[in-house]
Amino acid sequence: MSPSVAVALEVGARRTFAVAIDWPGWSRSGRNPDEALANLLAYGPRYRAATDVSPADPTLEVVETVAGGSGTDFGVPITRLAGDERPFDRSELARQLPLLTAAWEAFDRAIATAGTLRSGPRGGGRQVAAMAAHVFEAEQAYLVKIGSRAGHDLADTRTRAVGALTARVDGIAVPDPSSSTSLWSPRYYLRRSTWHALDHAWEIEDRRE
Repeated sequence: MSPSVAVALEVGARRTFAVAIDWPGWSRSGRNPDEALANLLAYGPRYRAATDVSPADPTLEVVETVAGGSGTDFGVPITRLAGDERPFDRSELARQLPLLTAAWEAFDRAIATAGTLRSGPRGGGRQVAAMAAHVFEAEQAYLVKIGSRAGHDLADTRTRAVGALTARVDGIAVPDPSSSTSLWSPRYYLRRSTWHALDHAWEIEDRRE
C-alpha cells in the first residue's frame, strides 16, 4: 500500500503550488492544480536524493486549499497554511531540522560545483555569485522573521536560525532577538527556507553548462 502524503494547494491566478505539508522543501508548482501535483510527484526522487528521506511512491492527499496571490504567481509558495500553526515540539523539530540542513548542504554543493550557468527562464541570467548572494540575503530575511537579528555571514546566519528555532519551540526568549513584530511560525519558516534552498540548488543543477 502506498504511503499517503498530506498536500496543500496554493492556487494563484496563473500558478499553483502543491506543498507536502509535513515534508519541508517538497513543494512544486504548475499552471494548475493537476500539473502542480504531477510535478510534486515527479520531484519526489530528487527530494529523497537531497534529504535521504520522504516516502517512496506516495499517494497524494489534498487536505487544504488556500488562495495564492502575486507571490504565488511570481513563483514563491508564500501563503500561510492552517497547518503551519499546528503545535510544534522538540520531537518534530528533530525530524524537520535535518531536512533544512540537508537543503543548505545541497545548495552549498551546487554552488561549489556549478561552473558557468546557462541563461534561461529559471533565474534569467543570474550567475553563481549572484545566486549565492541572493540566497544569503533571503536567509538573513528569513532569520529576522523567525526572531533573530541577521547574522554576520552565512554560517553565522544558519547557526542563529537553529538557535532561534530551538528557542521558539522551547518557548523561551530568542538570543539576540530581531525587532520584527510579525514573526513566522517555526513550521512556516522551515517550509519556506527549506524550499528556497532546494529550489535554487535544483536550478543550479539544471542550468549547468
